[in-house]
Amino acid sequence: MLSNPERLGGRLPLLDPAALQGEQRELYRTLSDTLVTWAQSNGFRGATDDGRLIGPFNPYLYSPGITPGFLKWMQADGHHTSLSKPVHEIVILTVGALWHSPYELYAHAAVARTVGVPERVIEDLVAGRTPDGLSDQGLLAHRFARQLTEERRVDEVLYRDAEAAFGPKGLVDLVYLVGMYLLTCALLNAFEIPAPE
Repeated sequence: MLSNPERLGGRLPLLDPAALQGEQRELYRTLSDTLVTWAQSNGFRGATDDGRLIGPFNPYLYSPGITPGFLKWMQADGHHTSLSKPVHEIVILTVGALWHSPYELYAHAAVARTVGVPERVIEDLVAGRTPDGLSDQGLLAHRFARQLTEERRVDEVLYRDAEAAFGPKGLVDLVYLVGMYLLTCALLNAFEIPAPE
């Protein structure tokens, strides 16, 4: 049971599923059947006990015309990325830490555990540190995502090292992933959406 679920919307009121109509109601069903179910299977909350969506899922409901396009992007990443699952989560946690985004860090620390990222690595990533013990690809992905997010560019040496490790497709996939979570963190932070207690 979540304590004080009303605060979980941050600046946006949590929408009541019973009051939704039309596109919002259809989008609610889609989110509940996909992302909220995925969240539960990965050990984090995507909804309150009474079915109101939390995290980025609540603001998604406010824009039923645009959100489906973003969901297609997320689905394409899930089905077609060339990045391994641990590298994927290392990138997401790197971006989330730089944005100080509590819900993103809460959610993707749970996903990282599910895909086998060691707890000490997760703790360092969440704290904004470069962990010891990352694989070569994990370290390059972390450094690439960090530099691109902080400096809005990637220096030539790091670019060439990452290109050798991931190939051109892998780098495009990595940049798409950084962009997806820059957007997600911006959405969470603009509305001051917290992690559940």
